[in-house]
Amino acid sequence: MLKVISHYLPTHALQQALFDAGALFAVVLAAIAVNDVHEGLGWLGCIPFAVIFAVSMVVLNAAMGLYRPFYEHSRRQALVRVALSLVVSIPVAYGVFEVLPWAELTSGSLQWSVLILLGGVLLARGVFNQRQAAGMFMPRVLIVGTGRDARQVYRDLTRPLQRSAEVVGFLPVSGMEGVEVDPRLMLPAGSLIDVVRNLRVDEVIVAVRERRGGVLSLRELLDCKLAGIRILDLSSFFERVEGQIRLDSLRVSWLIYGDGFRQGLLRTLVKRCFDLVVGLLLLLVSFPFMIVTAILIVLEDGAPVFYAQERVGLGGRTFRVIKFRSMRRDAEKDGKPRWASSNDDRVTRVGRVIRKLRIDELPQLFNVLSGDMSLVGPRPERPYFVDQLTQQIPFYAVRHCVKPGVTGWAQVRYQYGASVDDAAEKLQYDLYYVKNHTLVLDTLVLFETVRVVLTGEGAH
Repeated sequence: MLKVISHYLPTHALQQALFDAGALFAVVLAAIAVNDVHEGLGWLGCIPFAVIFAVSMVVLNAAMGLYRPFYEHSRRQALVRVALSLVVSIPVAYGVFEVLPWAELTSGSLQWSVLILLGGVLLARGVFNQRQAAGMFMPRVLIVGTGRDARQVYRDLTRPLQRSAEVVGFLPVSGMEGVEVDPRLMLPAGSLIDVVRNLRVDEVIVAVRERRGGVLSLRELLDCKLAGIRILDLSSFFERVEGQIRLDSLRVSWLIYGDGFRQGLLRTLVKRCFDLVVGLLLLLVSFPFMIVTAILIVLEDGAPVFYAQERVGLGGRTFRVIKFRSMRRDAEKDGKPRWASSNDDRVTRVGRVIRKLRIDELPQLFNVLSGDMSLVGPRPERPYFVDQLTQQIPFYAVRHCVKPGVTGWAQVRYQYGASVDDAAEKLQYDLYYVKNHTLVLDTLVLFETVRVVLTGEGAH
């Protein structure tokens, strides 16, 4: 994993992106050579064109999820990703040709040649992503522990389609829980620093919840740290690999002393400017769809078109969120709040469509412009549920230290939530966002939201 502006990116995904960028760069130069365009431009003039094209295509397809890891063999998932990349990339690639200052010197045959080769590269990426993948220069990892957590760490590092490390073994320590890992990978108990040196370990992951009281020597960990070995605890490991902060391995001290969770004035100002500019643009683009949606709601179930509901926002303050009404007017006639569920019989026919396409969320752009919400952030919940969840889930109130969002990291990484257990799972992604939010992560979430909408993932 490589940390780029507070967000972790998989090393193998970066390697794939660099490889594809190099392939597209070569494709453009080859097409230029075949079509004899370089005679009018000169090779020095061709190289910037090839670089701009390759980088723009790789960045676009990375944002659309082409390089996201596959956690299981799924031909449908691979087909959807490649199809989405093709549908989005081909028009954008054509637009790149038209925008570049030397577009008038490029022939139609050159453009079509590059577009066809682009399609070939994307199809090849879809095929290769379905095969066993492993990054170059994988770190040699030692897992300290032999219990349930150690087993989960091993599974995350050695996923069938995205292996990210070479696990040298499990090191047992005194006073630990039983053995739940492969006994063949267990190492003889001994000095941690000696094991690290003998096995040429690059990284130590401490999969033990209690690290004091004779269970694990902090001095040994310090010796490894001073020897240049990376040391990760469970919270940091899951943050890096899963893009979440696990509640079952989280301690208050880690939140207080760890990096992140900065809410400075400059960051708030930049995020607000981003919300206003992008929010206005999205509102202009989506306005025709909103008009059509309003008409369809009235035709099926009459007025009102909008549904205003009290939600909890920044600092625990309440505000009224605006959505298109997707349920019957008597959805909560008994006055008791209920979770929305899959195949909820309260949802109208139009409501099912606009929920699947997330169109019902579009009026929240007005909440963004008014300052109650942000484009990206934890989804706001109703006060009734917030009171329950705060009592049942530790650290739930931490999500209220940033503005709630129209979309969020939890929404693009986890399915639609309809229970306390789902809320706890989503909170782990919300905590990651609160800790690491930047404009880069916000932009990534917006692109991921487009992918989720187009593929219908996680919608109810």
